[in-house]
Amino acid sequence: MENYPIAMISFEEACALIDGVTFPLNTERIDLIHALKRVLAEDIHSDTNIPPFEKSAMDGFACRKADLQNTLEIIEEIPAGKVPVKTIGINQCARIMTGGMVPEGADFVIQLEHIEEVKPGNIRCIKESSNSNICYTGEDIKKGEMVLQEGELINPQHVAILAMAGITKPLVYSLLSVAVISTGNELVEPDEIPQKSKIRNSNGWQILAQAAMLGYHPAYLGIVADSEEALTALLFNVIGEYDIILISGGMSVGDYDFVPKVLQQLGVEIIYHGLDAKPGRHMLFGRKENKLIFGLPGNPVSSFVQFELLIKPFLSRLKGMRKKTEIRQIPLELDYQRNKANSLSFIPGIYTGEGNVTPVEYHGSAHIHAYSQANCIIEIPNGITVLRKGELVNVRSL
Repeated sequence: MENYPIAMISFEEACALIDGVTFPLNTERIDLIHALKRVLAEDIHSDTNIPPFEKSAMDGFACRKADLQNTLEIIEEIPAGKVPVKTIGINQCARIMTGGMVPEGADFVIQLEHIEEVKPGNIRCIKESSNSNICYTGEDIKKGEMVLQEGELINPQHVAILAMAGITKPLVYSLLSVAVISTGNELVEPDEIPQKSKIRNSNGWQILAQAAMLGYHPAYLGIVADSEEALTALLFNVIGEYDIILISGGMSVGDYDFVPKVLQQLGVEIIYHGLDAKPGRHMLFGRKENKLIFGLPGNPVSSFVQFELLIKPFLSRLKGMRKKTEIRQIPLELDYQRNKANSLSFIPGIYTGEGNVTPVEYHGSAHIHAYSQANCIIEIPNGITVLRKGELVNVRSL
């Protein structure tokens, strides 16, 4: 095979090239049950006060605060969901449950634990509270108030707010279609027992999961053999079908690394192939008209890290998010040393309870288990072999 030329670019250049790609943001209305991890395309205003009425914050007895020193007659019981039928008068109270509607005339709820029964149907307060124990109308949200802003990533708490506002079909930004392909003669699927020279395909499933965590619904196109014919047959059909194709493996310069060559033959413009960073030196980014292709290295850590660093911010932006990846500078917990310092490196790390960060034991780009313990990625600059305890390093959370 004629080797495909690789010209390394810096990580910063790679980020800039990807940031330069834009797509129109379309919108759609979806059922609330499917809104998680989507991005709102409209401001949301509440159509009611929250709470919509004065309600009890706890189980107890609704009464007049002026009567707290007196014996109180119980005239009604108010469970949640019932409209009171009686007005609280002098030295009267109503048994009320948490969330129950406070009756007219009452301006205080005595906690259940703070009363004693004087005789059947009569109680008195034995411990006063400075809190009225009442949630007032519109205390949390006023009718017409904006409760969620366009551009908000919908998490479970936002689903609750949408439900409270009566929004059953929120307007969200549409998702592009994504496909995932794994390459490699050595790969078998996870439900198979690998025979000699074979390994289970972890990359493909990892990338599927990473895309799904962003709210996408990626299509898995399976494993394709390391051959020009097999790759051409598959890619010829799918490049026009999906907006974004994520391919793992076949990106290096070996005799069986056909992906870059096949992509070129199919008319894909290779925007870059080769990243001056570890792991992920053979990262590829290409475009054919309005279709994008990311080629990820075959080692699981390389594909995981470069998805997090380059593809995740891109896919987040394409679904309507404006917030960029936060890069924090955090002190090292311990000294760090590496043997080679000829490139920018990214290593697994974990935040400590002291506000520092420390590297996780890491054996290289095949050691994906290291990331099962990590909650961040630490950046080690090019040319640096030793970092001392307390030095600031760039950190990205996972």
